[in-house]
Amino acid sequence: MAKTGTTTQGLRAAIERSGYYPTLVAEAVEAAVGGEPVVSYLVHQETTFDSNEVRRHVTVLVLTDTRFIVSHTDEQPADSTSASSYATTSTESVKIQRISSVVLSRVVADPESYTAGTLPREVVLTIGWGAVSRLDMEPATCGDPNCEADHGYTGSSTADDLSLRVSEAADGPDTVRQTLAFAQSLSEATVTPS
Repeated sequence: MAKTGTTTQGLRAAIERSGYYPTLVAEAVEAAVGGEPVVSYLVHQETTFDSNEVRRHVTVLVLTDTRFIVSHTDEQPADSTSASSYATTSTESVKIQRISSVVLSRVVADPESYTAGTLPREVVLTIGWGAVSRLDMEPATCGDPNCEADHGYTGSSTADDLSLRVSEAADGPDTVRQTLAFAQSLSEATVTPS
């Protein structure tokens, strides 16, 4: 389930509708937002299956005039450190100016008959601000198939702080629309006036 909107009350209502520890999630998010007005938000809950357990996770993204706030809440089963299950909630507040990339990948069915405005069947929103980077390395070559010289390594570094996948089949068309709307709001917020 994902919801997007533009008010603090709407954010609270979306967190409550998600049904995933709403008091815990709302308290963490509201503390991070503080007194700033909410420009846009997205609440996305996903359920995963891990061996014999069902685990839930909720991600809340909030855009204010000055910051991008990310909150994650995970459910953990009882383990050697805790006799009962528990939840972990974390929030991160990022200045808008630090956002280096907003990537929105769209998957469309039947692309040869695509018409403008058709809803993608899946979107992946990837946001980078420099906290986490993925480094992909491989041996460098010179192009000569008979060359045995060591040419070192080549690679690429990709900002990968947050990646959120939403599909029409799993999350519903409204969730896809809401993710597109939040991505647009965030992209527009990162534009630096000239």
